[in-house]
Amino acid sequence: MERSVAIERVEEIVDTVENDTMPVPVREVWVYGDVALGLDPIDRLDVYVTKDILLRGDADREEEFHRSHGVKGVGKTVRAEWADAHPDLLRANENGHAAPEKCLAAHLLHDDEPVHLEVCNSSFEDNVTQRLKGAVAREAYEQILDPRGVCLWAGGQRSDEALRKLQESELAFPTLPDALEMLGMAGEKTDEAAAAVESYRKRQDGATVRGDVV
Repeated sequence: MERSVAIERVEEIVDTVENDTMPVPVREVWVYGDVALGLDPIDRLDVYVTKDILLRGDADREEEFHRSHGVKGVGKTVRAEWADAHPDLLRANENGHAAPEKCLAAHLLHDDEPVHLEVCNSSFEDNVTQRLKGAVAREAYEQILDPRGVCLWAGGQRSDEALRKLQESELAFPTLPDALEMLGMAGEKTDEAAAAVESYRKRQDGATVRGDVV
């Protein structure tokens, strides 16, 4: 993806989160990896969304959607008003329950574009730390979340300055091995971990989504 196209997609995603009713409340939108580093072109556009739990839903409508769409949990895990407006975007997990991360991806992404969406209930910085701890403990380095990110939207406000710096490639970040070492990873493991992250990304194709709970 050309960098200019990637930046346009980032702006479109932020606009959508800002203006549309989302399947769940969204607290933050970040970009990380290639686009944050200023690369052109980029292999994939990596987007991180922090979601909030749906507290005031319409649980009484769950059975209605289960009958009509075969999906459980509408009104509890995703907004019923969103499902009313976008029944074609309703997605479920393997157990047949509405999956917030899949619903968000269906709303925000196009199927054939090289964009990866990470969805978590925790902020980007907190999840970076938690994912690193888990990956090191299991030696599953491909699960590491690249810490080199930029927050573009938080708490209902977009950061025009962060977007400008992203557009003009003004942001300076260390290499991934150096970034991982700064977060406390043993220096002798950082190159191996960075290679695993890159290999995992290269194996992805089209629009992808990962849901996480911390």
